[in-house]
Amino acid sequence: MIVGVGIDVVDVERFGATLERTPSLRSRLFTAVERDLPLASLAARFAAKEALAKALGAPAGLHWLDAEVRRDPSGRPTLAISGSVATRAGELGARTVHVSLSHDAGIASAVVLLEG
Repeated sequence: MIVGVGIDVVDVERFGATLERTPSLRSRLFTAVERDLPLASLAARFAAKEALAKALGAPAGLHWLDAEVRRDPSGRPTLAISGSVATRAGELGARTVHVSLSHDAGIASAVVLLEG
């Protein structure tokens, strides 16, 4: 059963300008594993975290670092959740998190599906 779905798009150039203007955002938005990736990959990961928040109902108190985009052995993206994000997912009965990322023509996008 689907318990949540979220989608988000990010303008890569605009996102890069924001990171340049506020360098501390990298450490607030991304885990140590994520933060040194290329800009398009960071934008896609930010879109994934935004899509995840939407799938969770965008409650107050979610922490950006409680969600990390990883790659499984085949290269497919996955979302590892912990802390505030895992707590909210549990409240919704979400047992599986699916994520799809894309970036092309200056836009990064992500879709997240929560399955119970």
